[in-house]
Amino acid sequence: MKKILLLIFSLSSAFAGEQKPNIIFILADDLGFGDIACYGCPDARTPNINKLAEQGAKYTNFYANGTECTPTRTSIMTGRYPQFAGGLECAIGTGNVGRYDDAIRLAEQSQLGLPVNQALIPRVFTRAGYRTGIFGKWHLGYEPHFNPVKYGWDEFFGCLGGNVDYFTHRELSPLPALFSNDKPVTREGYMTHLITDEALQFISRNQKTPFFCYVPFTTPHFPFQAPADRDKKFTRENWTEGSRESYVAMLEDLDNSVGRILKKIESLKLARNTLVLFASDHGAMKPGRNLPWNGYKGSLFEGGIRAPLIAKWPGKIRPGTLCHQLGATFDLTASFARITGTQVAGKKLDGIDIIACAEKNLKPLPRELYWRAKRGDRTWWAALENDGEQTRKYIRRKEGGKTEEWFFNLGEDPVESKNLFALPGNYGHKLKGKLASWEKRMKPLR
Repeated sequence: MKKILLLIFSLSSAFAGEQKPNIIFILADDLGFGDIACYGCPDARTPNINKLAEQGAKYTNFYANGTECTPTRTSIMTGRYPQFAGGLECAIGTGNVGRYDDAIRLAEQSQLGLPVNQALIPRVFTRAGYRTGIFGKWHLGYEPHFNPVKYGWDEFFGCLGGNVDYFTHRELSPLPALFSNDKPVTREGYMTHLITDEALQFISRNQKTPFFCYVPFTTPHFPFQAPADRDKKFTRENWTEGSRESYVAMLEDLDNSVGRILKKIESLKLARNTLVLFASDHGAMKPGRNLPWNGYKGSLFEGGIRAPLIAKWPGKIRPGTLCHQLGATFDLTASFARITGTQVAGKKLDGIDIIACAEKNLKPLPRELYWRAKRGDRTWWAALENDGEQTRKYIRRKEGGKTEEWFFNLGEDPVESKNLFALPGNYGHKLKGKLASWEKRMKPLR
């Protein structure tokens, strides 16, 4: 950790006198680790995302901070474990529904969302003189006081909840779904294309000033509607059903949108001074592909929380870099603070500067990560430790009065096929103790 802090200081000094870089952060929704060609997908063509990896860094050991959308997005906005926010350990339900005890309590108080005073993004960018825009999915609160503009975003276009029909832009709720800043709007067009159009307009308008363009696409989250699926009828009964064919078409259309963004910054001659990031908020549900990992969205097996991360930054990150540092989505917040030169005095960050690791091609440092995910009467926990030699993981799930526990040596068994927890004296008990200590520190700030 000391090495990373020293690196942050030295890199911050190096930025003095330089033009501040633009940052474009593209976040896919429910995209599986194995859904991109450069991460091993055999049936989806993603040449633009592949090109990002070829021209920058591909991270091989990166995780989401949550098993669902809201907790991961909470960690990105705060740079902390999502447990500190209170009530946001699982996705906010369609129509502003709390899905476990603390979330239900907050919903009843009209407080189910991310408190503005906990959010560091976009504040770190605004303080550094950046223009900020978010185009896509918010999912951090439906109430008017949780609208993105209340956090200081200069522009917002997208949906407040977790999903919308890609053509009608409605969710399965009577609440307004599509917003421009804090006003409901209606638009014609496919949701992915509308999001991309708005992002491109923002980039064009702000080409002469540093900007942070956050593009959290709804793709490929259900309903599984490809651009050619306009005539398919989606109801409450089949909202989450879909074919792999439509899913792949959605992925390839997403890749086209990434290509449009890259082409825009090239045409405006901004590419040389722009950091472009691509990631997913957690693993996929079926018909997504999380291979080679085990499990799906909603679980703490590798397939539920492993995520792709790609970073392209000409002149800073060498093309073709493979970064093996154990990382998580809240690390990006620490990177944003360092890159913009913004101090976060009084705000503790739980992440490390994951972009610096790729810039200097650092040898991976030992690290521990923890998770807790609640929904209904089900709770998942996990502890992951890499000590420089071995990577080990403990998982626990409690549901309906039944508790299950797992321990895996991921170095020898990366696909989690051999549960070693029943073996005498296994290291999983030590990780279980570390997890208990971590959980005691995770006291909500409200």
